[in-house]
Amino acid sequence: MGFEGFADDGAKFWKALAKHNERSWFLAHKTEYEEGWNAPMKALLADVAKGIDRAFPRCDLGEPRVFRVFRDVRFAKDKSPYKTHAAGFIPVARTGKKTTDVPFALYFHIGATERFGAAGHYIMDTDSLSRFRLAVEDDARGMELEKILAKLAKRGYVADAHEGFKRVPKGFDPEHPRAELLKRKGLTVRFPDVPKGILTSPRLVKWLIDATKMSAPLVEWLVYATA
Repeated sequence: MGFEGFADDGAKFWKALAKHNERSWFLAHKTEYEEGWNAPMKALLADVAKGIDRAFPRCDLGEPRVFRVFRDVRFAKDKSPYKTHAAGFIPVARTGKKTTDVPFALYFHIGATERFGAAGHYIMDTDSLSRFRLAVEDDARGMELEKILAKLAKRGYVADAHEGFKRVPKGFDPEHPRAELLKRKGLTVRFPDVPKGILTSPRLVKWLIDATKMSAPLVEWLVYATA
């Protein structure tokens, strides 16, 4: 079945889980999670994937993935067992790489405190980061990236990075016109705010398809810059 909507626009389940983040509460409300959030997220990503494939003529997309609700608490001070959001993504298919180490066409997140879509390359491994910097430094490819980001900014997309350096990496000109991009360890864009009232409607599919198509040139630039 296709996406029909999440359980509610206010994410009541996730707000309640944030207050009662314990196994007994979750098990008592597991059906709410599965039917209201997990299954709809799978359906949403599947529908969006079908609608965006042609927007990526230069690369193949991988199978959509939904993240588990369970937190990895092995090395965390916070031992709360569950995440307080649902999230999933559509990766670019790249042989020999983990799906979390490649550019993604879409990441969608909805939870107790926020809801958003994004695209890009969240965390680059050493080889990908080296290639990214060389592409940013190059006049032709670097200027192409600047134009893509400028166009997206006009449409309300916000460029971001998971981590970055305070200084331009060694071997690159500190005064380079794209110095700020050279400092990044990844590059993503956050979509404009999700319109109110569509989380519980199939209309969310079209909104995400349109938003993802708009950011497709950036994703394809990153695919070839880091390959």
